[in-house]
Amino acid sequence: MTTSPTITRDDDASRYELHDGTTLLAVLDYRDNGTDVALTRAFTVPTFRGQGHAATLTAGAVADIAERGGAAGGRRVVPLCWYVAQWFDEHPEQSHLLAPR
Repeated sequence: MTTSPTITRDDDASRYELHDGTTLLAVLDYRDNGTDVALTRAFTVPTFRGQGHAATLTAGAVADIAERGGAAGGRRVVPLCWYVAQWFDEHPEQSHLLAPR
């Protein structure tokens, strides 16, 4: 990689994206109903798998959701993607953002 990866939120495509310059590394799809944000699918471009990009992107998306209102503002995360659910298992300090099951 030539630069630090950047995370952007593309509301038109309902996804977060991780880029290195102009190169797309990974995406995280979401559905936002105004209260809950369902993180539905994490995908890393095959060439870039195994380098921690999905974790970086998930952490950035969760931070963005928290910044946009998080649990205190009534917004919760629904981890529909297995990878996102695993990420929350590995980051229990973020569990306050999870929607009740």
